[in-house]
Amino acid sequence: MSTEQITCLIIFGITYVAIIAFHRYKFILAWVGVGVIIAFGVLAPAKLTHYINWNILGIFWGSLVVAELFIYSRIPAYLAEIIIDHSKNLCWAIIWLSAFSGVISAFVENVATVLIVAPIAFEVSRKLKVSPVPFILGICLSSNLQGTATLVGDPPSMILASYTGMTFNDFFFFQGRASLFFAVEFAAVISLIVLYFLFRKYTQPIKPIKPEKIVSMFPGFLLLGLILALAIASFFEGFMDYLGGLVCMIFGAIGIVWSFFTHKVKTFHILKDMDWETLLFLAAIFVIVGSLTETGTTTFLAHAVGRLTSGNLLVTFIILVVFSVIISAFVDNVPYFTAMAGIIPMLASSYGYPVYLLLFGTIIGTTIGGNITPIGASANVVGVGLLKKQGYDVSFPDFMKVGLPFTIFAVTAGALFIWIFWA
Repeated sequence: MSTEQITCLIIFGITYVAIIAFHRYKFILAWVGVGVIIAFGVLAPAKLTHYINWNILGIFWGSLVVAELFIYSRIPAYLAEIIIDHSKNLCWAIIWLSAFSGVISAFVENVATVLIVAPIAFEVSRKLKVSPVPFILGICLSSNLQGTATLVGDPPSMILASYTGMTFNDFFFFQGRASLFFAVEFAAVISLIVLYFLFRKYTQPIKPIKPEKIVSMFPGFLLLGLILALAIASFFEGFMDYLGGLVCMIFGAIGIVWSFFTHKVKTFHILKDMDWETLLFLAAIFVIVGSLTETGTTTFLAHAVGRLTSGNLLVTFIILVVFSVIISAFVDNVPYFTAMAGIIPMLASSYGYPVYLLLFGTIIGTTIGGNITPIGASANVVGVGLLKKQGYDVSFPDFMKVGLPFTIFAVTAGALFIWIFWA
């Protein structure tokens, strides 16, 4: 390795460790890392904007605005309460609410999904005088799982699209084969069976709860319009260059204008509650990982992985999936997957591996792996925090009793699906 590559790798490693240790300040630490990279001359200041993927940031910002409006409309809360009222017993209420959380999370950020559905779970558990812990765990785990199903569901999906040029529609069918959406849905079905097995003892009958009042249907139509617009835009050249971001920003702007003039949802709250930290964090990570590409460090790491697996495709696939699960159980998955998305294409090119097989396996392991521990994903941290405020402490072992079997079966199902269709 050259001195420049070693310097770049050390800065990346220190920044990564700092983000793990002080996760609350991750976007500040990431930008400090960018500053150090520029100060050491690893990356010229002029290339700073070159490595930031503005299209992905546009997709993220626009979809966040629409998602925030969707939350304030109370549509998802209304639908969740209908699902609860039609459940046979408490176990089925947990299963259906978890499944509903997964569906929402495919189009709305994971933490937002938890904040949407959690109050309903607390209300049900209060009326039935039972613990809300199974509800909240099911909601968190399903939300993290389903975020990978679509391009707008989770930052790693957006990063995958930015590196490969995959469109919104490509997450459903790609190169004539079933793509990530169906792998995730297969894993979701298996995971719901696991949840049923874990919570089957909760047989208390459900008491009807008072339905929420919908503030406005417009945000729901806006979300459906955004999904349709992204599906149509996927057919046009430049979707992952500028068009996807432009579409999402237009819909986000429409939502802000609507909230400003109708006063049904305060514009201030929409902008305040947006996940600005993740937006800034993503921008910094693009630059840091860009420096790995600029110095050729990703090429070196790709060859190192190839030598480790001795050029065996199955061994490589399994190692990438398992390693991704282990890493993501304890650390933020955005910088990890961003780095891997740059390494894997070079690894595939050097050894003649199917590149999408390895990328899809890695993103499945990365996103679902966070479900093992209460600190593995932001949604888990929020869910456990909400429980603590209600007087329910969930320890690491308690969380892992549900999270570990959920993750093992979900990752195995998703990885098996990908191997069958993409090997």
